[in-house]
Amino acid sequence: MTDTTAALALLQRENDALRAELDDTNQGVLALYAELDAQADQLRQASDLKSRFLSYMSHEFRTPLGSILSITSLLSDELDGPLSPEQHRQVTFVSNATRELSDMVDDLLDLAKLDAGRISISPAWFDMLDLFAALRGMFRPILSSSAVDLIFEEPQGLPRLYTDDKKLAQILRNFISNALKFTMQGEVRVSARIEDEQRVRFSVSDTGIGIAQPLHDTLFEDFTQVDSPLQKRLRGTGLGLSLCKRFAALLGGEVGMHSEPNQGSTFYVIIPLAITQVPADEA
Repeated sequence: MTDTTAALALLQRENDALRAELDDTNQGVLALYAELDAQADQLRQASDLKSRFLSYMSHEFRTPLGSILSITSLLSDELDGPLSPEQHRQVTFVSNATRELSDMVDDLLDLAKLDAGRISISPAWFDMLDLFAALRGMFRPILSSSAVDLIFEEPQGLPRLYTDDKKLAQILRNFISNALKFTMQGEVRVSARIEDEQRVRFSVSDTGIGIAQPLHDTLFEDFTQVDSPLQKRLRGTGLGLSLCKRFAALLGGEVGMHSEPNQGSTFYVIIPLAITQVPADEA
């Protein structure tokens, strides 16, 4: 055998070995892809089961919670006879606890709908004055015996918005509710201003306890809560800010915050003035 023939035979053996190695690698890659597909399918099934479970349980809880709230309202109105001060206190405790649990159920239901992709937006033209008036009326009963002032700055020179006012109201309602929870005295201020030619910024500022810097990056994640003595007393799911972030994304916007311990906090949402283009005559 000549040197050339021997060299060719060696190259052929090396080529065969390389081809065999590549075949083994391809088989391994195919097996890995199959495993990843199976795991992805399992994750989809688990996510679907979680969403269905949350949705089912949320609906099941809402009926008895609504009944409890109706009963406590009847008792507070003394339609069946007068209550003593202690009985009023106990009824108020039951009512507040039920509303708190109802809010948790609503958060879980919204999370399930978002995960399942079953929440859509319904944009319409509206005036910010009407939005602020509705929010002011919603929180008026809560502030009747509070040491905190809830101030709505009147929007000046701001145009009408074309977006989903219910989603926007839910974001602001959550910001305001959190601000009131963590502000023992002082004020919570709600304002709106033009961010740029295309967007508007809504802000909720408070004079509360503030939030430490290490928590800033995780506040808008699912089930994140501020670790403070107040949080231990004021229960919640830790979903509110996460839902705000997701709702803002649906509106084509974003959320953010600024805070320092003992200096208060400001939470904001920035959204487009008009989420979609519509004919001018519809405005």
